[in-house]
Amino acid sequence: MRTMNGTSILVFLLLLTTSTIVKAQDDNPVEYMNMVNKAEEEANQKYLLYVSTAAHSGRVKKIEKMRQQAIDGIVNSRNKAIALPLYKGDKALRQSSIDYLNFLYLVFTDDYKRIVNMEDIAEQSFNEMQAYLLLQEKTSEKLAEANAKRNKATDDFAAKYNINLIKEKSEQSEKQKKAGEVIHYRNNVYLIFFKCYWQWNELIKAVDSKKVNAIEQARTALITYSKEGMMSLDTLKNFAGDPSLANACRHALNQYKRMAENDVPKMTDYYLKEENFEKVKRSFDSKPQSSRTQQDVNAYNKAVNEMNAAVNVFNSISQQTNRTANEIGSGYDKADKEFADKHTPYFKKS
Repeated sequence: MRTMNGTSILVFLLLLTTSTIVKAQDDNPVEYMNMVNKAEEEANQKYLLYVSTAAHSGRVKKIEKMRQQAIDGIVNSRNKAIALPLYKGDKALRQSSIDYLNFLYLVFTDDYKRIVNMEDIAEQSFNEMQAYLLLQEKTSEKLAEANAKRNKATDDFAAKYNINLIKEKSEQSEKQKKAGEVIHYRNNVYLIFFKCYWQWNELIKAVDSKKVNAIEQARTALITYSKEGMMSLDTLKNFAGDPSLANACRHALNQYKRMAENDVPKMTDYYLKEENFEKVKRSFDSKPQSSRTQQDVNAYNKAVNEMNAAVNVFNSISQQTNRTANEIGSGYDKADKEFADKHTPYFKKS
């Protein structure tokens, strides 16, 4: 899964300026608008290449390399925008481009650092993970606002200089929209999965602590979260008719629920048998050998046999559940990667 495998990526998406066809009686303002758009071209292209790499590659170094290239592209585009002359003393359009590129730069540097820092603690709790993904969505919203502001500057410039804008949906903008939808869907399913994944780890901590009450509380919570998660999946529509990711999540939740209902009680039983043995042993040891009855010996032997049988079951169940938990994690990772590869568009150098 995206955080478990240590891959830190920006998974927000920016809807870049829509391609436009411009017409006017005087070609000078049209030419100037095209110059501004041309200045932004490298930033936009390298950003989209980063999005494609982050979605389709599991190589952390490659993703980081593409992020650095995106930053370089933003800086180059910003320098080109700064170097543009004013149009008849009007700086509004050029400044809107500079502001937009400055904002992109901050997102890929400062915002990225905040997201990575939060990722370090995201797996500590469901609330932390929820906040982590929410930060990414808020960043996407800020990017959308910046883009809207940039587009408004274009519209204002066109109106001021009597330019007729004919906006078109380009293949690139459609790909951007699709990529954003994929990210949003994956995050929704991942939160459902992560809640049970995290609770399972809490349950294992309780098992390791040998505290029966804590185990029972964690076990009950996992069963509840699994049921709630499956209900949420039932109301979640398939993405483009593809149920694969939701099915992988449902399978994981069913496995967690099964282990909590069937396997964990057998592990708890060992601790109860161990506790009973210690109690019987203390009573047995407190009596002089000459005072021990056959009933005392039988009770002691019974407690020993029950504990030995329980520890064998415990060890077997422990190995089995560890193996299953690992398979759940790797299985969801695989399903999420395949889903992203299938539905996230590829952006290539133009």
